[in-house]
Amino acid sequence: MLQDISIPGLIALLLSAAALMASPGPTTLSVTAVSAAYGLRRSLSYFIGINLGTIAVLLAMALGASALLFSSPQLALPITIAASLYILYLAFRIATAPPLSDQRDQPVPGWLAGLVLGIANPKAYLAIGAVYAKAKLVPADAVIDAALKCLILSLAIIAIHTLWALAGSALTGILRDPKASRLINLTLAVALVLVVLIDLL
Repeated sequence: MLQDISIPGLIALLLSAAALMASPGPTTLSVTAVSAAYGLRRSLSYFIGINLGTIAVLLAMALGASALLFSSPQLALPITIAASLYILYLAFRIATAPPLSDQRDQPVPGWLAGLVLGIANPKAYLAIGAVYAKAKLVPADAVIDAALKCLILSLAIIAIHTLWALAGSALTGILRDPKASRLINLTLAVALVLVVLIDLL
């Protein structure tokens, strides 16, 4: 089977994934913000939920959700509104999060919150759909082609979110200082709000 893989198709898939899926968006920025605000260990559950939700979108696109969205474009607006409202709520939680040293009793967004955002993220459908449809890895076998793309893109999703989470966790030492914590949390919250505005425009 490996000898049947199209190398140009694989390169195109990986480059597309890096360009579209790794760019700043609701899930990547939220993983960074939650990891920065609460620390990497405490945000692990949210991280798992985001990955599960985004991989669920990938599987849905592979099973034809992209065709449904294209045939019923009116579904895109309610999905976008729901995701935008949740992102705004998450931005509020991050903006008002206390310094790390004061967070022992503070609730942290859990796996379900990450799962919901991963599934409701409008950018995920567009980016993953574009990446999934762009490349053919095994042109001679549609089933193997789909399975291989799902496997590679699932690993890419986890790797991308891991890098963003690590970037956020690199800020946790700074976030123990109350003034720095407030500034960075507000900056990340504003970035999430800007993502919402860009998606709605």
